[in-house]
Amino acid sequence: FFLLIENIFCIFSPRKKCFAGEIVLITGSAHGIGRQVALKLAPLGVTLVLWDIDDESNKETSRLAQEKGARRVFVYHCDCSKREEVYEQADKVKKEIGDVSILINNAGILIGKKFLDLTDEDFEKTFRINFFAQIWTCRAFLPAMVACNRGHLVSTASAAGLLGLYRASDYCPSKSAIIGMMEAINSELYHTGKCGIKTTIICPYFISTRLSKGFKSKRPCLLPVYDPEYAACRIVDAIKKEKFYLIMPPAVYLLGIKIFIPRIFVLLLESYVKFPESMDEAYGGK
Repeated sequence: FFLLIENIFCIFSPRKKCFAGEIVLITGSAHGIGRQVALKLAPLGVTLVLWDIDDESNKETSRLAQEKGARRVFVYHCDCSKREEVYEQADKVKKEIGDVSILINNAGILIGKKFLDLTDEDFEKTFRINFFAQIWTCRAFLPAMVACNRGHLVSTASAAGLLGLYRASDYCPSKSAIIGMMEAINSELYHTGKCGIKTTIICPYFISTRLSKGFKSKRPCLLPVYDPEYAACRIVDAIKKEKFYLIMPPAVYLLGIKIFIPRIFVLLLESYVKFPESMDEAYGGK
């Protein structure tokens, strides 16, 4: 009900965020959604700060962003799964560029193994990249936003964060944790009078990036696999409108009401869209 009201408000509200002069930091910017979001923001007058471990591809993102009209683009090597490196690079950004005003946490990993096939190291790696990295970046850049009561935290979670899915027993809880953390941060900001800081949680189904490993939807009319460029357009639009949630495609809204429906319904939905078969095809190979 809340999401329905919010979306109606966003449709009719003329208010949109102006990006000119903002310092935008994007994690996982070398490929996929991260790159496409950077390219969509490039002509809007922002300063782009690009974090990734793939230096060559990240430089390519920088080059493409400059071709799109970005005036200031800064590239940093940062392994977001390492806390010390996140804080070290964050300090460099503050000293060399300034305080980040829009933080887009996009870096992520999906291993795609069954629960008993996952090692302890797999679980730790998934949580470090998908969840803890977002804790560390928020802790690094949020204090400056709080000081001036201005900023925007954007976190890429997933439709998988709304319920447990086949071959995702590490991925689902890592994304669910993001949703819980961002809702808690939003509550704290509201109750401490820091309403000038906005939060946006992105919950997409599969996007055709390297992360999806060629995942193909068996029911594309109900649960399509979106192109990264289209997904980036929706994300940038959600940031402009300062939406709290962006859930896509619309069928994913059903997953958000899981507490009101029997678990068997979710399992039947998985069977209908042949989700296990798609996951086996994409991630079942050695």
